[in-house]
Amino acid sequence: MTQLPKSVRIVEVGPRDGLQNEPVMVSTEDKVTLIELLGKSGLKNIEAAAFVSPKWVPRMADSAKVMEQIERLPGVTYPVLTPNKRGFDAAVAANAQEIAVFGAVSESFSKANANSSLDEILNRAIPMVEQAKAHGMKARGYISCCLGCPYEGDIDPLKVLDVAIQLREMGCFEIVVSDTIGTGTPQQAAALIELLVPRIPIEEIAVHFHDTYGQALANVYACMQLGVSVVDSSIAGLGGCPYAKGAAGNLATEDLLYMLDGLGIETGVSMERILEATDFISGVLGRPPASKTGQALLKKREG
Repeated sequence: MTQLPKSVRIVEVGPRDGLQNEPVMVSTEDKVTLIELLGKSGLKNIEAAAFVSPKWVPRMADSAKVMEQIERLPGVTYPVLTPNKRGFDAAVAANAQEIAVFGAVSESFSKANANSSLDEILNRAIPMVEQAKAHGMKARGYISCCLGCPYEGDIDPLKVLDVAIQLREMGCFEIVVSDTIGTGTPQQAAALIELLVPRIPIEEIAVHFHDTYGQALANVYACMQLGVSVVDSSIAGLGGCPYAKGAAGNLATEDLLYMLDGLGIETGVSMERILEATDFISGVLGRPPASKTGQALLKKREG
């Protein structure tokens, strides 16, 4: 077990992974405002859009407009999800700097989420990653359902390792271990990281936890103890998973930041600025944030 990292890079996924699973349709203008508020907080990675079929993901139908309208701050990247060639071509047209490709270790989830087998999904990703390099873009590789599947239950960690190796070999600069339905525990999460590390360098591993059972922060801490220093989170705890009944949103950025600040771990992110984004999107959605930290600090600000 190593010491905790001195710094952690937070990858904000609220504008994409969060909003695409919210019941409320958020306007393009409000998405742009949210992304710009997040950029002013000091975040350096803000997942902004998904170039997917509007038939299947209607909340991302305006992704091209969002990418066109946001003010792109120096030193900040705005990754976009690209599940196929059409999505990749749209990302190139939108002048995206970074794409995200994905695969789920569960065949059942792959069929439900992408109407394809895992092999088909990975084979589609190979030319996208190659073309991304040719366009000077980076590619991030997500692995869904690493700690559990809504259809198949427990997942064999060796399957996660196999997909991680394939994503890395095709050229993904970072492999994102995702607990898509939020059933994982710290022991499970740590064991998976320990399995991956001999084949995937720790600096190339990121984690993406949902908070369905309230374990997301504990899972992050367990992984940080092993050297993980890149963590996905979502402003106000936005999101969920449409294919997993009862799955809660992503780990809230405010909760993650509060823990990291308390540990003295550098992030470069301002809590005060994050709260402005939390307050804004909560107002748009007409409900309080899912984050405990967001609720507490916003009440404190109100006096």
